[in-house]
Amino acid sequence: MRQRVIVCPVIQNKGEFLLCKMASDRGVFPGQWALPGGGMEPGETMDTALRREIREELGEALCVTEINPWAFRDDIRTKTYPDGTTEEIYMIYLIFDCITANRTITFNEEFQEIAWVSPDRLKSFDLNEATRITFARKGML
Repeated sequence: MRQRVIVCPVIQNKGEFLLCKMASDRGVFPGQWALPGGGMEPGETMDTALRREIREELGEALCVTEINPWAFRDDIRTKTYPDGTTEEIYMIYLIFDCITANRTITFNEEFQEIAWVSPDRLKSFDLNEATRITFARKGML
């Protein structure tokens, strides 16, 4: 089984959190709402990987003003690829609290849509299990 270290930003702006609806044909949680993020590449630091993932998934214009390490955890997930094949992966999540100065986002093909969500509305979204665990540990679910 392959192992991946995942950097996961919990992005907040004006009291609301960024959620991304995953593409329905790929990823670990197809079609569900999630936090952005992804795997570290060889030779990257956590900060470099986190900033690269934010830039790749959410665009160059999103201005992250604060990054603070928050938590870590692990689990085993099944990833679905665009061709329909699947793979079990042992994932280690490094979770960061992030604050942005704006909401300017250009998301990539990994997502169908995005939403800025207040804590009281989190329960109304079809959050993937990993995102539910994160917000539950923050005391919001």
